[in-house]
Amino acid sequence: MDEFKRDEKLFRAVYPPEIADLFWRADGTVSSAAFADPKGLSVDRQGRRSAEEAVAYLQSRFQGRVLYVRVRNCMQAGAVVRHVPSHKNPWHSEIHGSDTNLLLSRSQRRYLSRNAVIVGY
Repeated sequence: MDEFKRDEKLFRAVYPPEIADLFWRADGTVSSAAFADPKGLSVDRQGRRSAEEAVAYLQSRFQGRVLYVRVRNCMQAGAVVRHVPSHKNPWHSEIHGSDTNLLLSRSQRRYLSRNAVIVGY
């Protein structure tokens, strides 16, 4: 399951504006701040699950709104997607800025935020 398909969805839970307003723009879209993590951006790959199953799994573990970007969005931004399963989460993956830099660049974060689709509240 390590190989990613270009259309595969990568899901992320983001605190809602009432908890962390820096992650959201005034128009209700996600800001680039939601894509900044110096340890690599944690996401859950869709894998062989339906989108609904992936969203439900995240909602059972995290508080916040669920969004996704596609692997192709990451590729277009020049980011690297890695499958990094944990003993508790076989779908855990990370988005890195490059092979040598875990943090996404400002332009990569901006690109992904513009392509993010909010799917769960």
